[in-house]
Amino acid sequence: MSRRRIGFWYRLAAVIAKPPLVVLFKRDWRGMEHIPAEGGFITAVNHNSYLDPLSYAHFQYNTGRVPRLLAKAALFKVPIVGAILRGSGQIPVYRETTNALDAFRAAVDAIERGECVAFYPEGTLTRDPDMWPMAGKTGAARVALITRAPVIPVAQWGANLAMPPYARKDKVRLFPRKTLQVLAGPPVDLSAYYDREPTPELLKEVTAVIMAAVTGLLEEVRGEPAPEQPYDHRNARAQQRRKAAGEGKK
Repeated sequence: MSRRRIGFWYRLAAVIAKPPLVVLFKRDWRGMEHIPAEGGFITAVNHNSYLDPLSYAHFQYNTGRVPRLLAKAALFKVPIVGAILRGSGQIPVYRETTNALDAFRAAVDAIERGECVAFYPEGTLTRDPDMWPMAGKTGAARVALITRAPVIPVAQWGANLAMPPYARKDKVRLFPRKTLQVLAGPPVDLSAYYDREPTPELLKEVTAVIMAAVTGLLEEVRGEPAPEQPYDHRNARAQQRRKAAGEGKK
């Protein structure tokens, strides 16, 4: 299938976003050769700053294969931003509603039409204290097993140094200029899972394989090893509640 045309709205977004990115940041981009030239595919990307979707989108825009990102539905209601998101074909995610499956179906349809769909499998900004990727959610794995499309892992680093996750406005540090590092890797081999029943356990296993590939790339970018076990903020919250309950009984 042929690649999706970039189109007016994507070009408009690029006209708005690229100049400040070029002025404010340096770039270290690697692995563009792993972005498929044709056909539908998935990218799995780590998330450590509110700025990193722009960093990643800039990287992939320059490959000629623009991504369709899954974004919070509320963003589609923001003036101007919402018009650009809708016009450029981004996919709204309605969390915990009856429309929650719409994003899943839209992602499958887009890939089958030969487009790229970008997933942030963590589902939110990382809460890992050292900003490593957390345990992922299973959406990307589900779509990958249905479509059997290539899954390209992508690691990025640098936007978080300018705008740390969950940082207040006074914590944003644009200067000195930070380097936005983006590294794409070869497709994750999921062929061993294609003809198996997509049970919750299997989907978790596939998700772990995808996240391990992303984390391995980030280790290369950062030049240091990641923790053996990815941070799971749900387990961390549960431990905090148990600790608080225990202290309350003292």
